Amino acid sequence: MSRFPRVVTISRTIAAPPESVWEVLVDLEAWPKWGPTVRRAELIDAERLALGTTGTVWTALGVALPFTISEFEEGRHWAWRVAGVSATSHDVRPAPAGSTLRFGVPWYAPAYLAVCDIALRRIDDMVSAER
Repeated sequence: MSRFPRVVTISRTIAAPPESVWEVLVDLEAWPKWGPTVRRAELIDAERLALGTTGTVWTALGVALPFTISEFEEGRHWAWRVAGVSATSHDVRPAPAGSTLRFGVPWYAPAYLAVCDIALRRIDDMVSAER
């Protein structure tokens, strides 16, 4: 279950350990590989994601937007605010077949679930290729 109030979610079971999935989620260099709307991202004054970390994300159209990590639990969950607005949440949990990866989007952006579905499939392909 997502930690944002009133969100809609999409999930996928991935045949890889949660640690492998988590590493893809927190590797900013990997974000453009799995995130269809991300061209690149960088942190400001930090080396890894953590609660309160700030940075810049460039959209697929090249627009630079500030972000802040608004929720963070190492190895399990992170959520962010982009340009001051609640955006996606990312949850990884152990599952019998590997991991369950769940993305949540604010209730007012359910159309973004289609983008999240692409991201889930790409992450699955990425961690499967590593095995």
